[in-house]
Amino acid sequence: MAEPSPPPPPPSNSGLRILLAKDRAPTSSPSAPAAVSSHADRDRIIGVFRTALSRNEAPEAFALQAVQEAIKPQKQTVLVLEENQTLENALRRLLQELVSSAVQSGKGIMQYGNSLDSGESNCLITRLLDIMLYLCERGHVEGGMVFQLLEDLTDMSTIKDCKDVFGYIESKQDVLGKQELFGRGKLVMLRTCNQLLRRLSKSNDVVFCGRIIMFLAHFFPLSERSALNIKGVFNTSNETKYEKDATDGISVDFNFYQTLWSLQEHFRNPSLTTTNPTKWQKFASNLTVVLSTFEAQPLSDADGKHNNLEQEEDAAFNIKYLTSSKLMGLELKDASFRRHILVQCLIFFDYLKAPGKSDKEGPSESMKEEIKSCEERVKNLLEMIPPKGKEFLQSIEHILEREKNWVWWKRDGCPAFEKQPFEKKSGQAGARKRKPRWRLGNKELAQLWKWAELNPDALTDSDRVRMPSVTEYWKPLAEDMDTSAGIEEEYHHKNNRVYCWKGLRFQARQDLEGFSRFCDYGIEGVVPPELLPPDVRAKFNSKPGEKAKRPKREDTKGTSAHPREPQVAAATPETDGGGSGGDQEEGAVPMDSDNGAGEDGQKRSPGEVSGPESGQCEAEDDGEDSTKSAHSRDRR
Repeated sequence: MAEPSPPPPPPSNSGLRILLAKDRAPTSSPSAPAAVSSHADRDRIIGVFRTALSRNEAPEAFALQAVQEAIKPQKQTVLVLEENQTLENALRRLLQELVSSAVQSGKGIMQYGNSLDSGESNCLITRLLDIMLYLCERGHVEGGMVFQLLEDLTDMSTIKDCKDVFGYIESKQDVLGKQELFGRGKLVMLRTCNQLLRRLSKSNDVVFCGRIIMFLAHFFPLSERSALNIKGVFNTSNETKYEKDATDGISVDFNFYQTLWSLQEHFRNPSLTTTNPTKWQKFASNLTVVLSTFEAQPLSDADGKHNNLEQEEDAAFNIKYLTSSKLMGLELKDASFRRHILVQCLIFFDYLKAPGKSDKEGPSESMKEEIKSCEERVKNLLEMIPPKGKEFLQSIEHILEREKNWVWWKRDGCPAFEKQPFEKKSGQAGARKRKPRWRLGNKELAQLWKWAELNPDALTDSDRVRMPSVTEYWKPLAEDMDTSAGIEEEYHHKNNRVYCWKGLRFQARQDLEGFSRFCDYGIEGVVPPELLPPDVRAKFNSKPGEKAKRPKREDTKGTSAHPREPQVAAATPETDGGGSGGDQEEGAVPMDSDNGAGEDGQKRSPGEVSGPESGQCEAEDDGEDSTKSAHSRDRR
């Protein structure tokens, strides 16, 4: 009898997992052997690097060879992602073992492995860091691996050992700050330094804290936003605690004691004081009491000698003063204490006058007057405090003045100070260089357009340079034509072609009738008559027909009169028939002054004489025709 078939598995996730495990191939290894294999690989890598650390050669000689022996990478010189992770895990384990061995031996972690006999520095941890720094710098391994090892090392070290570790970091600052390493490990280094600062005491480890802050300032660029207080947030946790109730044995007024230390509440958060009128009035009244007390009890030179900073260069100063009421009498005689309070006042006033504030954020007019009066009193007190009060005040004013530049820089969005050098792209050989296209034709005009802020308004400005009038423009030429001025011929404006060309353009736009005199008299004839002296004006007011009968033209070029006779003959019937008697009499007038016209023609230059006789003018009036007809009959 056949056995019944098993029922089908239920359609559930557990049943699916059982089915997959049942049908899995028997060659698949469980998870435990895989873990053992990974531990075995890690131990093998640690063994290879322990052997490498014992070598006394430079890391360049064996570092890459050790990596290739430990990892056996797919590529010869560069590790892929999984290989970098395997190497990092193994080295972090090796570093942990080295630190544990150093602690057990009783030596500092940065001195573990040094030989006392030879005196050479062969610290195993330093050797490991040097090897990894070389590999990261050359790009053989991931650039952030050395930063991760430094972070682990500081986490496993005491404060005393951390000072030695940080000394190593400072010595390798130039290498760690290179671009290929900085981009990979800057966040890890920032986290490491911040963790160190949290572990340190602000009163006992002031020097070490300063070293860390100075390192960060040099390691990160100046425009690094992670180190900037962009929003201007105040440290409100810095609270100054002082006594609220009076105690026995106080040598000063307890009310003054409370008034003095209550100023710290306003210095801690200035924005609340400026926006609240009640708090501002309280601050102003308390500050007036403190300043009056300082003025009533000035310090002598003897008091200043007890606090001479030059004699205490190596002394350590606390960042905060004690607030016990029993010390109030001594603190008032302390020059450094007074300067501490007064400089805080100047910083407070400088914040209120910071540039870029709106009307709502800035102080009111009444507050500005109080700030100005109090600031003058504070500066006078600083100048009076010995020693070197004037020099100290000048230094503080210089620092506050430079602070304004930083305020503007932060309000502009913290633009980067560093600019990358311009790299010229190597073009193809023989390729023609294109000239840059400028918006206004050339580089100079484009820059000139950008220099002015409101160029469109400048074009329509009434004070803008405009086209001069004809009378104003021809004044220099009229002065040259005055014989009494004694200006030589070579220095006349009529010899300047540009000047004459521009003048003719102005004349053609403003006075077309005066422009037509250029055909008869040349450039000097265009000058307005009211600008000329009487003797010169009479020469240019004569009729153009006078020049037609000059003897100089007839003697030198007599043949040129024959071509003009047909024109005169043709014009004679028109003049006799159409012209009146008055026209003929006007034409006869120049015949009486023929000698004078000849003399004028001799004085004029040949170019000017040939001008009106060349026939360039297209239109002549009836008076000119009648004059030529009369002169032609006289010649016959």
